Amino acid sequence: MEKRRIPLFPLHTVLFPGGVLPLRVFEPRYLDMISACMREGSRFGVCLIRQGKEVGEAALPYHIGTEVSITDWQLREDGFLGITVRGERRYRILSTEVGACQLLHAEVESLADEPALPLPRQFRAGVEVLQAMIAEVGGHYAHAATHYDDATWVSGRLAELLPIGLEQKQHLLHLDDPVERLERLCAMWDCLCGEE
Repeated sequence: MEKRRIPLFPLHTVLFPGGVLPLRVFEPRYLDMISACMREGSRFGVCLIRQGKEVGEAALPYHIGTEVSITDWQLREDGFLGITVRGERRYRILSTEVGACQLLHAEVESLADEPALPLPRQFRAGVEVLQAMIAEVGGHYAHAATHYDDATWVSGRLAELLPIGLEQKQHLLHLDDPVERLERLCAMWDCLCGEE
């Protein structure tokens, strides 16, 4: 697998490949990071915080995260920078280094992309639940492309949107098989599964 060094943006959220996440950026370290990524056309990593906070000293992240690309940006009315990022692919952190202004960098290796996989029939009830949630949440989800016939896309969006704990979401991110992810989600939310 390819190894490289990327800056990290540790957060109290879990993003899956194909997901879209709006961020409000105000700390100098992240403003500099975003500026460099936009100038170079490069990506950064979003990862769940294992220990620490989103602001201040560098947080300790979980070792699996999602590399993101910036798809949109704007100066918000509150004066902060608003960006929208799209999850591209998962990575595993091999080592981390705290740099200037507490910006965290990591040597990472990319994990294999999950292929598009036809959604098994027993999870069609999950699509109905997901469609209702996206209609209710709106925002960036309402404008993103949908792939309701793809088990990978459906499992990622359900994991992002269902009201389950962050550690459970992180565990689901670790899984390589979207059908197994859907099965785990069904074990927590039986309304997602139907008869084959």
